[in-house]
Amino acid sequence: MNQKTDFKLLFSLIIVGVVWGTTYLGIRVAVETIPPWFVTSIRHGIAAFFSLGILLYRKQLTWIGWDNLKYQLIPSLLMIVVANGFTTIAEQTVPSGLTSIMSALSPVTIFIGSVLFGIQKPSWKGLIGTLLGFLGVVFIFRNGLEDLLDPNYKTGILFLSIAILSWSYGTIYSKKHTHKSNNIALNLFYQFSISSIIQFGLALIFSSDTDVSSWSSRSIIALLYLAFFGSVLAFFCYHYALKRVTAIQVSILNYVNTIIALFLGWLLLDEVITADFIVATILIILGVFIINYKRQEIIQK
Repeated sequence: MNQKTDFKLLFSLIIVGVVWGTTYLGIRVAVETIPPWFVTSIRHGIAAFFSLGILLYRKQLTWIGWDNLKYQLIPSLLMIVVANGFTTIAEQTVPSGLTSIMSALSPVTIFIGSVLFGIQKPSWKGLIGTLLGFLGVVFIFRNGLEDLLDPNYKTGILFLSIAILSWSYGTIYSKKHTHKSNNIALNLFYQFSISSIIQFGLALIFSSDTDVSSWSSRSIIALLYLAFFGSVLAFFCYHYALKRVTAIQVSILNYVNTIIALFLGWLLLDEVITADFIVATILIILGVFIINYKRQEIIQK
């Protein structure tokens, strides 16, 4: 691999780690006044139009065929509609820091899924890392298991759990089928378009308050940030990296997301970072590191 390609991959990995770490804060701010399904629908609708503009400029807009559409439909449903949508709903009640810590378990579920689907060999290292990650989540609730009895809190955790599983399987599926199309912008255009239409329908069904005048400028700005940076830029970089390295190697960037999200939640939203949060974060990061650690460089030459 030449230096130019190395730089592109490094840039993509950094963007995924940093930008998606900030999106937890962005989602939390957006759902303050905008119903969650409208947040996701508008976010990905804007992303679809932006992708369309790129394709028209490059003269690459084309019909991808029914077979390829099927391959784009599945990650669109799993990673954008369900995973992104349910995470957005969860952040109505769950702090962004806790959301990011829970989401940091996705590398663990991706590892388990990779073993089950035969694209990763089982190992003691993987087992130890998985147990450490699980211990980290348990540690979060060490002194507050009674909070799970709160219907709103329990619902948020349930939505997050489904989102993590959906994202993990979507990542594994995308990795297995990533060779079927080389035009990332075209694939994302179809994924964003499909998800935006579905999420708009869900918004009309489940959002009782559709008064746009009640949406604050703060939430709208956060929504625009999510669309351009969290969707277009980060998703493009994620899929580019997924073509070059393994699903598990890309997923390790979740620990960067967690650290950034915790810091921003504390800095800007006055979310409390307790000793339990810190210990839980360390345990989860350690588990993820053990699962992904290899002697050779993460970038394949």
